[in-house]
Amino acid sequence: MNHPALLVIDLVNDFLDSWPAAARERLVRSTNELIVLMRAANYPVIWVRQEFEADLHDAFVEMRAKEIRITIRGTRGAQIASELTVDPSDAVVIKKRYSAFFGTDLNQLLAGLHPDALILAGINTHACIRMTAIDAYQRDIPVILAADCIGSYDREHHEISLRYMKDKIAAVMTNLQIATALSDGPSKRDFGR
Repeated sequence: MNHPALLVIDLVNDFLDSWPAAARERLVRSTNELIVLMRAANYPVIWVRQEFEADLHDAFVEMRAKEIRITIRGTRGAQIASELTVDPSDAVVIKKRYSAFFGTDLNQLLAGLHPDALILAGINTHACIRMTAIDAYQRDIPVILAADCIGSYDREHHEISLRYMKDKIAAVMTNLQIATALSDGPSKRDFGR
């Protein structure tokens, strides 16, 4: 694989503010390290974030029923955490459901970028990461889960989801393994496949 793209999913304030400080700092640091690797190789970084209208008409059924108000458009909570290294040239995809593909322009964006693999980072492993990985897999796009850069508030379901996806739907690689794959020549890049 010669031209991967990185999708960084839902690293927004409303989600990260509730994380323990050490876990948040580790996730952000690892994600920033992966972003540096991708940019050094001139591979695209795409930010995916959830956002809803204040009246929740476009939100999940559960959110509407329970009036859960998170990631509301125009609020700090819907914004990407400030300690992440977002570049103004990075693409941003707004999603309304778990998958970054569902109801978004991600397909069109990827068609223009022509990646031959997607590296996924972000949260939550058991929800948005898993659904995006499955949707990419169903589009015949090889998927790499950046093990150092994904997580969940629910550790049990994080582990279950990784076991389910590993070597079936996605390769699971650390930042070091990704860095090694990116530094190899095109003929040697296999991203764990």
